[in-house]
Amino acid sequence: MLLKRKLRTKKSKSKSKPETGLLEYDFVTELKDKRFSTRLEENKKQIEALFKDSSDFVVLPFEVQGGKKALAVFIDGLVSSQQVNAALEAIMILEGDEPTIEKLAERSIPSGQMKTSSNYSEFLLAVLGGDTGILLEGDSSVLLLGLRGPSTRSVAEPETESVVRGPREGFIENLRTNTSMVRRKLKTPHLKMKALVLGKQTNTNIVISYLDQIADQAVVEEVEKRLQKIDIDAILESAYVEELIEDSVYSPFPQVQITERPDTVAASLLEGRVAIFVDGTPFVLIVPTVFWQYMQASEDYYERFWVTSLVRLLRYFLLVLSLTTPALYVAVTTFHQDLLPTSLMLSIAAAREAIPFPAVIEALLMEIIFESLREAGVRLPKAVGSALGILGALVIGQAAVTAGIVSAPVVIVVSLTGIASFAIPRYNAAIAVRMLRFPLMFLGATFGMYGILLGIFFMLGHMANLRSFGIPYLSPAAPLTLRDMKDTLVRAPLHLLNKRPKYMPVHNEQRVDPSMQHMIIQQSGQKGKSIPHDPSGGKPDETN
Repeated sequence: MLLKRKLRTKKSKSKSKPETGLLEYDFVTELKDKRFSTRLEENKKQIEALFKDSSDFVVLPFEVQGGKKALAVFIDGLVSSQQVNAALEAIMILEGDEPTIEKLAERSIPSGQMKTSSNYSEFLLAVLGGDTGILLEGDSSVLLLGLRGPSTRSVAEPETESVVRGPREGFIENLRTNTSMVRRKLKTPHLKMKALVLGKQTNTNIVISYLDQIADQAVVEEVEKRLQKIDIDAILESAYVEELIEDSVYSPFPQVQITERPDTVAASLLEGRVAIFVDGTPFVLIVPTVFWQYMQASEDYYERFWVTSLVRLLRYFLLVLSLTTPALYVAVTTFHQDLLPTSLMLSIAAAREAIPFPAVIEALLMEIIFESLREAGVRLPKAVGSALGILGALVIGQAAVTAGIVSAPVVIVVSLTGIASFAIPRYNAAIAVRMLRFPLMFLGATFGMYGILLGIFFMLGHMANLRSFGIPYLSPAAPLTLRDMKDTLVRAPLHLLNKRPKYMPVHNEQRVDPSMQHMIIQQSGQKGKSIPHDPSGGKPDETN
């Protein structure tokens, strides 16, 4: 009896459910096979049902010349009101034969970006992206006009990659603005921009950019293949894509370079790399990448090579300092006191005499406080954050020393470590160094210098085993390529950087004309030999 009642209930529910004829879907991409009707009223009903309870959605009925009914569909806030009004005015005064979507597209629409569609999927993606849809009575096609509003933020200097000398423009959250900034740098038809859409709910626009005469097609296909495999409901920032396409997600070292600078993207494309633009974020992804890229700044190529080489060597020294200084302090004070001069060791011992904690706890405590102040300074407003970082470090450090919780030497060590970490140009690489500092401290506290060396060898072995889209992470140092070492620890003059990196599979290796390279080497530069020089130094002739 109970089973019969359940069956009756199900039958009654199914009978009571009316057949509405409205589109049913979970994701927009499922509507690729759903075509528009030639009846305008039916199309309007479907569209209004799709955007039910959406206050920013606008369906604007109007008539074309001759009384033919039409609809304009757009999202308020994503379109330019002036451009929409101009387009509708041009459509309404159309004269001549019976108006159709094709004739509207040919004769009367003042829009540079325009296309037609006949399915709901393309229509919804375009309208939700800021386009305006035009529907006509008796026509099953839809006209999509690129009448989008202005960008939400103007182009400004990137905050994460500031330079003393070089371009001051950075990417913004608008995809087309970002691609156009790279297009201004590389004025060549060989610059390709492949479009993809990722995210079932967000339908985020993605662009794969490369130079087809330089980049290896296998690398481009691998990037595209990895992106197409992404099956996720939302892509809200490029970090979603970065984590889903990198080779080793559990590695602390980043395998995808991020940048806000168009000149960095252009330089990477010229080396045969691939750039990935994500709509809604100013950060562009660059693949493949190697470790040495994270120690290079775009400004390195805007200064003379002597200055750049010295600065790079300083960066690598500060990198080692930031990674190992706390661990060395713990190891020396715990196991290897004989490595220090006697007077210095007595000074450190006197400072630590009243400290109740061992050296590792002391260093760990100060590192956690320093990282907490740094994180708080990032989250607070700029005016307050900078003051908090400086005053907090001074006040807390001095108070901790006065209270006998930590010693003065460990405050110096932690401060020096923090300053050294700021010298790493790439933020994601600096985070990796900051994280690896803690396991090295524990190894130094447990095994002394042997533990630190063991940790460093383990990190180097892990980095040597890493790959970024098939490229060894430590290239060109491991495997060793002497030709490419001219742009790693130091930077050679530009005329000597005549070929693209050998570890990158490219179609055209040559960058600088060999004749120019030989001329500069033979003459030690470009001398003005054709300029006449007065041997008298410009003085009047006094022989007469």
